[in-house]
Amino acid sequence: MKTKTNNPIFVIMNRELKSYFSSFVAYLVTFLFLAVSGFLLFSIFFLANRAELRQFFVQLPLLFSLFIPALTMRLFSEEQGKGTIEMLMTLPVNSFEVVMGKYLASLVTSAIMLVPTLVYAITAACFGTMDFGPLFCGYLGAVLLASTFCAIGIFASSLTKNQIVAFFIAFGICITLAMVDQFLIFLPSYIVNFLQFISSGYHFSSMSRGIIDSRDLIYFLSMSTFFVALTVQILENRRKA
Repeated sequence: MKTKTNNPIFVIMNRELKSYFSSFVAYLVTFLFLAVSGFLLFSIFFLANRAELRQFFVQLPLLFSLFIPALTMRLFSEEQGKGTIEMLMTLPVNSFEVVMGKYLASLVTSAIMLVPTLVYAITAACFGTMDFGPLFCGYLGAVLLASTFCAIGIFASSLTKNQIVAFFIAFGICITLAMVDQFLIFLPSYIVNFLQFISSGYHFSSMSRGIIDSRDLIYFLSMSTFFVALTVQILENRRKA
């Protein structure tokens, strides 16, 4: 029986985490994420005189659409560009273990990126009255949203050797899912329900208001599973080619 220390998924995850934090990528993306989100949040604090995190959560799907693809774009594209993906696939690991290891590394890194934003909550609590129900649900939704966008990111990275192309593929899918609910009023009624269902922005906004609905949980878990499964299939096809 495999233990946690020699399970290929955790070995690959640890390898990718070390790669993230031994280079400037994770630090740069985290810094830019905090700079942009902090500016947007504190402009509300001081200009609108409202001590709340609502604006932070409203902007989070857009911010994740930009910054999570920047974290994930190298995961498979770099391996393909350097030719190390073939060596990795000849090791005694299967495609699922490779994909899950890289996926979990990106998700852990995204969660770490969120941790410093707790300072925003502390600041809001100091200057106003904090409702901890929506705060908890908002951060739970943020982790689930990150899980979906990380799955999309590794899927995009598996499609191409070019990291920039991988970034734009992931960004395009993520921003579409994040923004589609904003345009439903302009669309025919017969497709509104479907587009609302696939909208990550719609499901996340529900959770950020303090509502935990099983439909939202199922959505995020299903989307994450779908894109992880697609990535596994791409690697399987490449292994057989």
